[in-house]
Amino acid sequence: MTNPLEFLAQVRAEGAKVAWPTRRETLITTALVLVMVIVASIFFVSVDAALRWIVTSLLSLTH
Repeated sequence: MTNPLEFLAQVRAEGAKVAWPTRRETLITTALVLVMVIVASIFFVSVDAALRWIVTSLLSLTH
């Protein structure tokens, strides 16, 4: 088992090996995620509304 200072030095060395994204890459990826969230939200709201309309129509036939 290593001492805490040696462990922190190893963590820092491993962190230096990571290929960190640029600011531009991060902004583009964030924008794409937000667009996909909006598209998925619109899709699920539409499906929910359609299913609600179908179920309401079917239940109104029984009365």
